[in-house]
Amino acid sequence: MKAIPEIVRIPEGYFLMGCDHGQANERPVHKIWIDSFGIGKLPVTNRVYAIFVEQTNRAPAPFSNDSKFSDPELPVVGVTWDEAVAYCEWLSDRTRKVFRLPTEAEWERAARGGREGELYPWGDQAPEQRPYAGFDPATGGPARVGVNEPNGFGLYDMSEGVHEWCSDYYDYNYYSYSSERNPPGAASGQRRASRGGSWRHQIKFSRCAARSSLPPSFRYSDYGFRVALTD
Repeated sequence: MKAIPEIVRIPEGYFLMGCDHGQANERPVHKIWIDSFGIGKLPVTNRVYAIFVEQTNRAPAPFSNDSKFSDPELPVVGVTWDEAVAYCEWLSDRTRKVFRLPTEAEWERAARGGREGELYPWGDQAPEQRPYAGFDPATGGPARVGVNEPNGFGLYDMSEGVHEWCSDYYDYNYYSYSSERNPPGAASGQRRASRGGSWRHQIKFSRCAARSSLPPSFRYSDYGFRVALTD
């Protein structure tokens, strides 16, 4: 059983982070430089996360016995921020590479897939006008990963499916003082940043620039993660 997520390399470069038409915490739109890095082609799935659980004697993901969330090819959900970090540390030890959670800036750079100024990885078409919106109408929960087409970088489900933990502390006003190169997020805080779509909130949180956050100990059935890899 393959334990290492497939990684896509994102090239270094500038991009415009944020959105003039979104929430206030997405402004101002600002030019950011991101060094090259790797990121998971897909969110971490139940199948892959189960290997981590077995080899570390950790408790299974909290929704793993619920048929709505238990398919091996669904994104793992309900893990805390600390559990997502522990998975990255385990993967780093196993591979001798530096796996981690992506920063908000890296996540947005990857999600845009090279498309500047557009709302979603696929363009400006609203999610409800598309044939697939990150949820499974048969179960009412998330859909299997990799069902929809990839974005310009070859990544799947960046804005559809589940919210994804990022490494940053969350600050609503961070864009007003963010550094231009490889911004790491706020220095401290009570919440951790998250990005991406949600099978419960397909419209509000599926834009590339949309920001969300949660206390790191919380567990929700629409929260998962994908790994990043330092070049």
